[in-house]
Amino acid sequence: MYEPIRTKSVHSTMTGTPSDFPHRSREEELDIQLAGHLAALLAVTDELRATVPSAELDAAARRLADQVARLRGGSAPARLSATVPGSDPAALHQRAQALAGRALVVAASRADTAAAILSAERIDAHTAALRPHALAAR
Repeated sequence: MYEPIRTKSVHSTMTGTPSDFPHRSREEELDIQLAGHLAALLAVTDELRATVPSAELDAAARRLADQVARLRGGSAPARLSATVPGSDPAALHQRAQALAGRALVVAASRADTAAAILSAERIDAHTAALRPHALAAR
């Protein structure tokens, strides 16, 4: 029914067999994933700041940048410097809310309290920002 595999696997499955590709621990993988989610959330937050400036978004962006730098070993994240024409604040808040949710899941599985608290706060903030849009749509 299936054709047998005729080549050796590129992944070594035998104990003690040296491997020629780098391995990362689960914690390192979660750090990378969490930093990615927080960096994406930072990008959306920067876009929101350019569209609808606020001191609360400025503070959130600073905290997000600090967390990304911490997870990346001190490397500062890239920041958005210009606004995207025609950005819809409601759509940006929805995207930020989803990204914060993903970050919260990874932070919880990594047991990173600081990132989990920040992610939960961002979910709450974006949910609150979406309420007026939801009432206007009715």
